Amino acid sequence: MDNSTLDLLFPSVSGRQVVARFDGGDLTSDAGILLLRQADKKIGVVDAIGSCIEDNRQTSKVAHSVRDIVASRIFAIASGYEDANDLDRLRSDPALKFACDRLPSSADLASQPTVSRLENAVRPRHLLQMAVALAERVIAQLPPRTRRVILDVDATSDPCHGQQELEGFNGFYDTHCYLPLLLYVTGPDGIQRLLASMLRPGKAGWSMGLFGMLRRAIKLLRKRLPGVKIILRADAGFGYGELIDFCEAHKIDYVFGLRGNRRLATLSTPVQIWAALKYKWAGDGCREYGEFDYKAGSWPRCRRVIIKAEITQGELNPRYLVTNLRWKHEKVYLFYCERGDRENRIKELKLDLASGRTSCHRFWANQFRLLLHSGAYVLMQALQEAAAGTEWENAQVRTLRVRLLKIAGRVVESCRKVWFHLPTSCPVQQIWLHLNRRLSAGTT
Repeated sequence: MDNSTLDLLFPSVSGRQVVARFDGGDLTSDAGILLLRQADKKIGVVDAIGSCIEDNRQTSKVAHSVRDIVASRIFAIASGYEDANDLDRLRSDPALKFACDRLPSSADLASQPTVSRLENAVRPRHLLQMAVALAERVIAQLPPRTRRVILDVDATSDPCHGQQELEGFNGFYDTHCYLPLLLYVTGPDGIQRLLASMLRPGKAGWSMGLFGMLRRAIKLLRKRLPGVKIILRADAGFGYGELIDFCEAHKIDYVFGLRGNRRLATLSTPVQIWAALKYKWAGDGCREYGEFDYKAGSWPRCRRVIIKAEITQGELNPRYLVTNLRWKHEKVYLFYCERGDRENRIKELKLDLASGRTSCHRFWANQFRLLLHSGAYVLMQALQEAAAGTEWENAQVRTLRVRLLKIAGRVVESCRKVWFHLPTSCPVQQIWLHLNRRLSAGTT
């Protein structure tokens, strides 16, 4: 039975029967895709990714261009439809067609089998080109006179549920998974933008893919912003001598977490004692900072180490950082702590944009999916940036989607215009006006 003609019965109102049926025609429940398309016209995410894929299909047999397939997937993911199977229905949605530069009355978009074939046809060289192109579009959003940027790198788990290529059991996360590596860039506007995302095997070491990712990021940043000062932040999982040597060789500043050991405990004893005394006198909330020179066995020379000591739950809880920044030790530690907001950005990518939908068998197909989800996140971050100065400026991806994108619309196409008739009672009309104005610059 065709679900579109199935009557759904609901409790009556004022003696009248209430019946629903999916036969409304040219309606959309995702009119907010208009804003996403406007953001993409300004940033160029779809073109950046789609142009990197070689199309070796016979032209006479092609019904859907690579760009159309990429666009439909990115806009669908941003709208909350992370599964390619969703396109079997969404392919006829007038708003999604319009986002892909098609008129609502045009032929339907690609279905899931076509999308899946593309996912499995992409080659590693295409993926690298896509990653670089996406990074260029992100860096282009930084203010032109940016003098300092902060790079935050971190790994996260992507649980696997099958026999995907290169999945592995990771003891730290206690699951079979992939270990994506994520790189964020923060400019003077304070926005943590996703710059790069790399899928890695579940048993990948801390350095796998890291140095190549950083080299490309540094090259692109210095090309776009000559003379820019770059600071790399990372937790103790990356605080190794090889990464410190890398930073010094590429003339970038760094601040890394450092795992404690007996030598560090000995060198920091005076600071820890003073923190304990302050706790005895004043109780909780007393912190003590200090610094000293330290040389690990594999390091060629001493480096500056910052310590923060305080009593938590009745026990000393020292934290160590290694850095070449010449700021005061407390300022360095507080600067390092600012990277904590990056956890919210990772949650947005994983939970709100379902970047863990890496369920293809082939590893490279899953990397392609991660890039598509990353592209969708870049568009959503553009909406977040455009919302600055409103009550929505701190809203996360899920909130923006539910409140701004999930809006019903009736689509009417004439010979000269395409009308999207939105609800008169829509409570977010003013923010739509604000976003439309902010995103209109640079779009056509």
